[in-house]
Amino acid sequence: MTAFKKLKWGILGAARVNERLLPAIMTAANAELVAIASRRPGAAQATLDKYAVGDASRVRCYDDLTSLIHDPEVQAIYCPMANEEHAEWALQAIAAGKHCLIEKPMAIRLNDLDAIAEAASHHQVKVMEGFMYRFHPQHARLQAMLDSGLIGDVLSARASFSFLMQPARLYRVNRRMADGGGAMWDIGPYAVHALRWCFAKNGQPVAPLTALAQAKLNEHGADTVCSGVLDFGPDHQGRARFGHFDVSFERSRKSEYEIIGTKGWLKCQAAWVFENDQPLISWGLDDGSFGEERMAASNHFGLEIAHFSDCVLNDRPPLLSLQDARQNGQAISAVLHSVASGGLCPLI
Repeated sequence: MTAFKKLKWGILGAARVNERLLPAIMTAANAELVAIASRRPGAAQATLDKYAVGDASRVRCYDDLTSLIHDPEVQAIYCPMANEEHAEWALQAIAAGKHCLIEKPMAIRLNDLDAIAEAASHHQVKVMEGFMYRFHPQHARLQAMLDSGLIGDVLSARASFSFLMQPARLYRVNRRMADGGGAMWDIGPYAVHALRWCFAKNGQPVAPLTALAQAKLNEHGADTVCSGVLDFGPDHQGRARFGHFDVSFERSRKSEYEIIGTKGWLKCQAAWVFENDQPLISWGLDDGSFGEERMAASNHFGLEIAHFSDCVLNDRPPLLSLQDARQNGQAISAVLHSVASGGLCPLI
């Protein structure tokens, strides 16, 4: 076991997610925030002042990213940059020997995902994609219910993620899909990831075979709505298995997924939850029975930070592997190719 009792963290950017992430680092029992940086003068200090929990007097604030990367006290870095910048700055952090939790998507190009995996192996650091939702206990409960055979063999799943775009967030759609803009790269990773877990094999998410999708594009070539189907191939009896996704910046807030099997259905009512929310799981069976279960409130950001910190401090493999990140990237890339071509696209 390492001599460090708390993992010392730096945050690479003053992104809006710091509202939830920064307090999670400061309150995790095995983590300590020691630095935050932004390229905008004063933004790091302003973010710290706004979201800090407790005494933040020892947290260093940088007006450039490189200084944080080379801060000798920083052991792990959280990267919440723009989608297309994740790989560039994560690779710099990894080269400096820092462990990295990279906000989803880890990268928007497959060669960058491969470069991150190679660099992580070479420098012997832990790297994980930041899907905080997976760490809420409700998803382990859903998986246990699936494993129990409650709804039989899983043959279909549906994931719907959306929120109404506000003027302050228009930076998310000011560049084309191929360059990291739009709903598919912003909230689409959640939908794709959730579907892949719905068809999990031996406790691990699986990759689809093909994607077929359509999107509504704005004047910048970014999708404000994207819907489609992922083909997960036949099951052991030759029955079709499809995952349907729908993501949108034009609708009210929603983050649900539903799993349909041979005996019934199982539903996560909300994957995005606040720390005081009590998530609802519901199910219905062909025999007419119906059930609901309220889960205890839990902070999935805090659980994610505690998990990754434990992985580094005690040399454990992260729950979300680099193979998982690559498969998610492959699926999203296939969706983008399908939108562009108008046809069915296999995973590369």
